[in-house]
Amino acid sequence: MNQQALILIKPDGLKKSLTGNILARLSETKLEIVAAKMVRVSRELASEHYKHMKDKSFFEELIQYIQGELHDRRKVMAMIYWGEDAIAKIRQLAGSTNPEEADPTTIRGAYGRITTKGLYENVLHTSSNESEAEREIKLWFQPDDIIVDLYPTKVVEVTVDKKRVWA
Repeated sequence: MNQQALILIKPDGLKKSLTGNILARLSETKLEIVAAKMVRVSRELASEHYKHMKDKSFFEELIQYIQGELHDRRKVMAMIYWGEDAIAKIRQLAGSTNPEEADPTTIRGAYGRITTKGLYENVLHTSSNESEAEREIKLWFQPDDIIVDLYPTKVVEVTVDKKRVWA
């Protein structure tokens, strides 16, 4: 069954120049990249992405982490991978969320760490299930950013008051 999953290469992965290594490992899944972009993560986007963790004691550090404040890399690489059993394939390759519990042959096992403050620096995020994938993809991407139709869409007329353009 074809599925889609959001993958974020987090600021620590970018700072360590792991993008090529991570993409090479992800290519082992034989899945297709149907969207990709660099994103400057706003507080609103970070809070909405991690809203299921808002009651955790480490929530504020998590927001700072995904925004790049802890690594001086204020961006993430957001991608959508699509294909047969995408979520299971990606999660197996990514490894456990806790880098110390991740198999050393997985991405998180090879490149992740836990800071002395206990923060998981696990270099990437992957969708955990189909409903989370849909929520996350709709949060990080617009329909026209994606080269296949993943979910139903509609056309609406939008009036833009201000827009930043090239000078």
